[in-house]
Amino acid sequence: MKLKLIAAALIGATSLGLSGCVISVGDHESGKSADYWQVQQDKNRDLLSKLSMGMSSDQVTTLMGTADFSEAYTKSTQNNAEQSIKVLFYRTQWAEGNGKTTKDECTPIVFRDDVLVGWGDTAYRQH
Repeated sequence: MKLKLIAAALIGATSLGLSGCVISVGDHESGKSADYWQVQQDKNRDLLSKLSMGMSSDQVTTLMGTADFSEAYTKSTQNNAEQSIKVLFYRTQWAEGNGKTTKDECTPIVFRDDVLVGWGDTAYRQH
């Protein structure tokens, strides 16, 4: 009889211990919520307003964080000098509901020789 009471007590204690367990099942691979993109693009738009011409690319990435896309190339000037052009793209607007960020949803930030020379589509087209 004692053995049955001890077994019942152990089973009861075990079930009480498990009653507080929650198992989360779903697509949490990225660890981001469904509206992460909206929060991030709102934050990026706010941070763009804090940019100043002449900032270095290190200063901009410290402020803005990691870019969604980037490009870099060299460009020859009229007097045959080489300029280094770097463009960072940050998500700032929604375009498609496919869950993937594309360049058309981003604002380009343009650097010439590691100095911020502009941001937005006009700056991107000029460089």
